Amino acid sequence: MKVLITGATGLVGSAIVELCQKKNIDVNYLSTSKNKIVSKPNYTGYYWNPSRGEIDLACFDGVTSIINLAGVSISKRWTNSNKKAILNSRIDSLRTLRNGLEQADPSNIESFVTASAIGIYPSSLSNYYAENEQAVDDSFLGEVVEAWESEADTFKKFNFSVAKIRIGLVLSAEGGALPEMAKPINNYVGAAFGSGDQWQSWIQIKDLARMFLFVANNKLQGVYNGVAPNPICNNKLVKEIAKQLNKPLILPNIPKFAMKLILGEMSYILFASQRVSSKKIEEEGFVFHYQNICKALEGIYSVTDKVKQEDTVSQTEFLR
Repeated sequence: MKVLITGATGLVGSAIVELCQKKNIDVNYLSTSKNKIVSKPNYTGYYWNPSRGEIDLACFDGVTSIINLAGVSISKRWTNSNKKAILNSRIDSLRTLRNGLEQADPSNIESFVTASAIGIYPSSLSNYYAENEQAVDDSFLGEVVEAWESEADTFKKFNFSVAKIRIGLVLSAEGGALPEMAKPINNYVGAAFGSGDQWQSWIQIKDLARMFLFVANNKLQGVYNGVAPNPICNNKLVKEIAKQLNKPLILPNIPKFAMKLILGEMSYILFASQRVSSKKIEEEGFVFHYQNICKALEGIYSVTDKVKQEDTVSQTEFLR
């Protein structure tokens, strides 16, 4: 197995690369910066520029699976220019990959897996969403994900499996939402958002990395939710993070209008509620290592604490 990964240096991409290295799976990756391209044993970089439709066709050599994670972060103020970048970065990446495959020889490729997002599901406190849901959220995110998945569907013309993983709230100490949620809690100013009743369909970063390789390796087709089996409400999530950090929650919940003043339209992602099912991927044989939020957070913070302890020991030995 040899995997081509776009977005390989991002949060999810880095976790997938690490897992590939542990499993001795060769990785080709694409980078928009020629100066940052490095080639190591089993890890080879190639240049591309999706905004211009440019790609080094050598990136496909010997590749059996493609994992697409490319796209500008949604976690910045949704100005008109940022909105355009968020949407175009996802569409342009897929089009550049597809055009590259049309010029190259894709006969070795057996599977294509692209990231998507649970933001496509309408915000609801009561619904429980499976992959066959037809309704689309009436929001900027819903619009982006719908266009993203529609573009991914154009890969069905090739003779390999095409799958989309709708990613939920990714829990990792290395980036994403968790460090941002933990920061105010650590400083005694943490609180849930709004009513705190909104559902958070989360997944631990290691399970998500395993899921991408599982879908690619088993040549699964269609849509799969990239979420753990047990969603929780925002109130519960904030309390569990505080518990792991051993910090009290003193302040009342933060009202919606306050976050809208600070973040503008982007504040929508803090209050959107999507309770999403993981049943479909489990029925394919995928087993979650982190099924509940307590274990997921313990796995993250125990590793973080261990690294801190090792750093402290190393510094002490150096001083000696």
